[in-house]
Amino acid sequence: MMSRQLLAVLAAATCLGSGAMAQSLLTAETAAPNTTPGISIISLSEAAAKAGVADIQVTSGQTLTNSVQNVAEGKTDIAAAPFILPFLMSRGVGPYAGLGAEAGADLAGNLAVLYTYRVSVQGLMAYDSSNISGWDGLEGKTIYNGPPRGAALTNARLLAKTVSGLEEGTGYTGVQVNWGQAVKTMQDGSADAFILPQAFPDPRVAAALASGNMTLFSMPKDVFDGEAFQKVTGLPGTVAFSMAVADMGYGDGVTIMSEDDTYRGPATVGGDIVNVDMDFDMAKALTAAFIENIEPIYHAKASFMPVTWHGEVDPEVTDMCGANPMKYHPGAVAAWEEAGYTLPDCAK
Repeated sequence: MMSRQLLAVLAAATCLGSGAMAQSLLTAETAAPNTTPGISIISLSEAAAKAGVADIQVTSGQTLTNSVQNVAEGKTDIAAAPFILPFLMSRGVGPYAGLGAEAGADLAGNLAVLYTYRVSVQGLMAYDSSNISGWDGLEGKTIYNGPPRGAALTNARLLAKTVSGLEEGTGYTGVQVNWGQAVKTMQDGSADAFILPQAFPDPRVAAALASGNMTLFSMPKDVFDGEAFQKVTGLPGTVAFSMAVADMGYGDGVTIMSEDDTYRGPATVGGDIVNVDMDFDMAKALTAAFIENIEPIYHAKASFMPVTWHGEVDPEVTDMCGANPMKYHPGAVAAWEEAGYTLPDCAK
């Protein structure tokens, strides 16, 4: 933990050395630093320091289920949040069942959004040596499907059931380890296949290739277009995603299995969130710093960042309306509108 914090402080200090003195000290929590949520928060810390808005101390490698609750309780200023988590909190179910419905709804009401992005795309992958043929070959297998608690595990179980009809414990054996051990778990043979969130190209896949070639399996088109999957994409924070295989960014060592050269799957969308009590001017300044630096900072951080939907405001992509209990922070609304964007009324 200390090493992550030290790296974050050093990164912020480097930014401050070349920009205006930050005026406030904020805390932030996010996922692993090589993931979209991790890079997003780290990029915000650089953008905020560059603009002289704040010095953000980032703690990465966190389970976002806990991070979202910390923001709701006022213990942390900013966190990355797949939008399924505030929804589950608002109902007091899933990883927030211990809160109960009333307390969960009260806490979820404390959350607001600065900006959104695509967190990941859930999908099935396996080493070629495992002889996994695809979604129809998972029965009786052992599948690594995320950390012990969080949105990734919830989404992986739901995807497996939607595509294959199998449930963990009866149809297959699930293996859960924290993100810091993800690549090791992929490489050590403890699982036959993996249902994990991905970017394109994905850093975990790239690292795991040291142990052999891999295949990524698209959702079957008939399932993707079917009624069961439409119900999945009706959940807050989940939208249908498709991308041409040629645009996924992979080279040698990775095969993409698809019926028609298109990769399909459920995209998890979310955003960087704050407590509704954050000062209007601070939320506005943070959002303005983000908007100004989407290309020079965010897109420059990793090869997959330019296609993660940072800067999108269309609710069909952001999922900021409907069952999503969160709205944009009023300060964020002001920043977006001053920058010339139009936010849907249902998200304000």
